[in-house]
Amino acid sequence: MDQNLLKRIKRRDRLARWLITAGGFSVIFCVIFILVLIAEVSLPLFKDPEAEIFAKYRVTDPLAEDEQILATGIDEYLENAFVITSAGKVRIFDNNTAELRAEVELASPGSPTALPRRIEWGGDGSRFATLWSDGALSLDRIHFKTHFDDAGVRTLRYEVTQEAVFPALEPVPQRSLARTGEGRAVRVDLLQDNRVQVLRRLTVSDLFGNESTEEISHVLDDAADSAITALTVDSHGSNIYAGTADGRLLHWNVSEDQDAQLVETVEAFSDRRAITALALVYGDISLAVGDEKGGVSTWFGVRETEEGERRLRLIHKLRSHVEAVTELVPSRRDKSLLSIGADGTVHYDHMTSERHLLTLSGMHPVRLVGLSSRNNGVVGIDERGEAIVWRVDNPHPEISVQTLFGKVWYESYDKPEYVWQSSSGSDDFEPKMSLTPLIFGTIKGTAYAMLFAVPLALLGAIYTSNFARPAFRAFIKPTVEIMAAIPTVIIGFLAALWFAPLLERSIVGFFLSAALLPTFLLVGVLAWQALRKISVLKRIERGWEFLTLIPVLVLAVYIALRLGPYLELTLFDGNFTLWMFQEAGVRYDPRNSIVIAFALGFAVIPIIFTIAEDSLSNVPSSLRAASLAMGASRWQTAWRVVLPSASPGIFAGTMIGFGRAIGETMIVLMATGNTAIMDWSLFNGMRPLSANIAVEIPEAPVAGTLYRVLFLSAVILFLMTFVLNTVAEIVRQRLRRKYGRF
Repeated sequence: MDQNLLKRIKRRDRLARWLITAGGFSVIFCVIFILVLIAEVSLPLFKDPEAEIFAKYRVTDPLAEDEQILATGIDEYLENAFVITSAGKVRIFDNNTAELRAEVELASPGSPTALPRRIEWGGDGSRFATLWSDGALSLDRIHFKTHFDDAGVRTLRYEVTQEAVFPALEPVPQRSLARTGEGRAVRVDLLQDNRVQVLRRLTVSDLFGNESTEEISHVLDDAADSAITALTVDSHGSNIYAGTADGRLLHWNVSEDQDAQLVETVEAFSDRRAITALALVYGDISLAVGDEKGGVSTWFGVRETEEGERRLRLIHKLRSHVEAVTELVPSRRDKSLLSIGADGTVHYDHMTSERHLLTLSGMHPVRLVGLSSRNNGVVGIDERGEAIVWRVDNPHPEISVQTLFGKVWYESYDKPEYVWQSSSGSDDFEPKMSLTPLIFGTIKGTAYAMLFAVPLALLGAIYTSNFARPAFRAFIKPTVEIMAAIPTVIIGFLAALWFAPLLERSIVGFFLSAALLPTFLLVGVLAWQALRKISVLKRIERGWEFLTLIPVLVLAVYIALRLGPYLELTLFDGNFTLWMFQEAGVRYDPRNSIVIAFALGFAVIPIIFTIAEDSLSNVPSSLRAASLAMGASRWQTAWRVVLPSASPGIFAGTMIGFGRAIGETMIVLMATGNTAIMDWSLFNGMRPLSANIAVEIPEAPVAGTLYRVLFLSAVILFLMTFVLNTVAEIVRQRLRRKYGRF
């Protein structure tokens, strides 16, 4: 051979090897790079919250030794913090310069010489109830208003308005709370004799538009000899909660349409520890409880009786303090909660995830705290009268491994559940982002599709490669491969709008056909064994036998569909789906797993069939000839010789089809109903990971919790297919070594 030609061939071989190697490494790099990109977006979900002190200054007058700070707060931009003092002043400070920006006097509703005695925050964080030294009560509100002048310079204006005034009580109550709403105002007082007094002021209009005010007073003395140590009321003033010194929780309902009544009394702690602090978590469903041993827990009503009555039950336990809890401050944005221990340590926790977010402390014990409306800042007042302002970075407090993959006891649920519900019409919604039902839905849809597709694809491949005539094989294989070119959106559209209604109308006939098809097939095969002896019928043997079975199968389906309505009328009173629900408690979802099995299976069949048929056809003909020469039948040859030899390729095709089904989006999006439930029932739908990403991503705020959880779903979907393909390759290599093929 010409040496120059040989050198050129070797150079081209080396170049081809380098190009193929570079291409392979490029593919691997791109796959890893994609995984890194989506993982990078989801990793901040598990980042620990951070807090830094960026301001520290004195808020009390050193000359006024008897002046006390009663309450504190901070605006959402962290520019200003304010304190309310026992001298009746609201002082607003600039956090950047530590300068006093403004000082506003609170207006006493009673005696001009009365001073504030106690401050209780209202439900929204900007209202506060002031109990004055003469027993009067005022409900005030502090406003931070942004103003832009003609030059575009932004300034903040401060204003304190009085929304409701209640007359003085004698003797002065121990503590008082107030709430207002449309046409009503509610005052709740803990009296000196341990009774709770409720005053409701209602404004009503008659048919002519004339308004009148009505006052209704109740005295609640159900606490008996147990000293009430903590008190709170919901934002509507309808539900009052009290904690006692012997560890009991009391719940009164004072709704407008009924008299005040004690709803329940709960022995909260078996050791009868005192309850020292109460607060309602954002949404007024969960009650946060602090006790004298430093414990912080949340409770809400759980349905425990057949009548549907709810009873308070301990649901979540948060990080405990070393000493007694002195104050609880709920977030006004989510289910987070600040708690202060008697040692001056501040804990920041999230109720739903039970995640301890931060521990805040200063040089001196903190006695009061305030949380900004965006949860991005905390202001604390220590025992020396100094303010400490923390900037908080805590974007995803509701996310933990437990909330993503474990059962969580959500508000208003009767037990812990796996739930995906990313949004609601309510602002105080508790996000439910469990990925477990989505992973379950992915596995369920794939499993049912493979149960339908694998037998048909493999049996079709075995028949085509071993029994069909070459002319038929040349026709059927391209036809099946063309099926793979049908857009999945078309398959999903037909499954949702044509097949699902058809199945719902003929569900009994469908199940009857599932029983009649194998029966008629067996009878047809037995009949053919007798008829094949006729000389005329011998002409259609050897590769065309299936033609004799087509009329048999069509007849079986026809009979099943015709008999279905009569059986439904006779056995199920004309409505099979209603009978299932009433007798078995099984709901029928029109877009269910049966629809998915057919639709998704139809999309997967071409892949499995093509690869399996290629593997079976590539088995050397010498093996077939040797088996037949030894006296084996064509079926024995296919089952004992050809199928084991082609098993690596068949397994690889099945796994590729499995991966194709896992990642399918449009079919499952259109035909499943997208119900994120965990139920293996054929009559229910599901929500797979891929469909969930497609549904949720358009509404997910960039870099928000939902956005990152969806990227985490993509990571999980990627890892599922990666693990599946890796296991499949390992098994394929073992089969290849065993049978010496592919």
